Amino acid sequence: MPALTPRQLWVLVALTLVWGLNWPVMKAGVSGLPSAPSPFPPLSFRALSMWLGLPVLALALVLLKVPFAMPRRHWRELALLTAANMLVWHVVVIIGVQQLSSGRSAILGYTMPVFAALWGRWIWGDRLAPQAWAGVAAAAVAVLLLLWSELGAFGGQPDAVLAIVGAAAVWAWGTHRLRRSPIDVPLLAIVFWMTALTAVVMASAAFAVERSQWRAPEPLVWGSIAYNAVGVFGFAHAAWFYLARTLPPVASSISVMLIPVLGVFSGAVLLGETVHGTDWAAVALIVLAIALVLLRRA
Repeated sequence: MPALTPRQLWVLVALTLVWGLNWPVMKAGVSGLPSAPSPFPPLSFRALSMWLGLPVLALALVLLKVPFAMPRRHWRELALLTAANMLVWHVVVIIGVQQLSSGRSAILGYTMPVFAALWGRWIWGDRLAPQAWAGVAAAAVAVLLLLWSELGAFGGQPDAVLAIVGAAAVWAWGTHRLRRSPIDVPLLAIVFWMTALTAVVMASAAFAVERSQWRAPEPLVWGSIAYNAVGVFGFAHAAWFYLARTLPPVASSISVMLIPVLGVFSGAVLLGETVHGTDWAAVALIVLAIALVLLRRA
């Protein structure tokens, strides 16, 4: 794995904090607090966050004098990158986190680096060392543990488990595609248009499915939306795509190593979520899996 530059390291630290803490923030926004449950339509929550985050991104482009133009020859590729890197992930996760604990959702979502290693090997011919295959096996056991726990629990949600793992696999493929993308425009412009396209689709889906549930957001929901708008869509996505384009796909995935751990413990502290034995085991296995995937032989 290549050494990180100081800039990449600071971006990685900030990204880990923003995304890790966002899991309980997002859970509270769409489900309310354990002491006062107040479900909010998840697609509408995500659409509002994106539309409020777009001006933040636009301001960054203006201040940095980055052109907004996206030549027509890149529209098809832009649509593909949007679907793989943002749309599938955000639709599945915002619905899944309403059914699962924030920590468990984080563990499942950040199996992405393992899928990145597999896609790189199977599609693009990247070499995968034996210890990386051991990492894949560790991640698979972690997912099976959580799936078994959901199947065995009264009111468990195994479909949500499988959906989030599938979304992680799509995101991993999108990371490879982004790095190899022929779009020759500044990265911030790509992020802006991907966010804009996702916001349009998300708002359309919310109107079609959730308009009968619309209501004025409560202060807690507004706070969660604001965090997502500024932290996630105004900063985190641009930071992630910067790492994904400047480092190899599997190497860039180091930025997610501590996010599920932070998601589990911040969910326990902020939302009072119970951390079960299977969650502890899954966290250990996921961290082990990512470490094994990222290791290189001397």
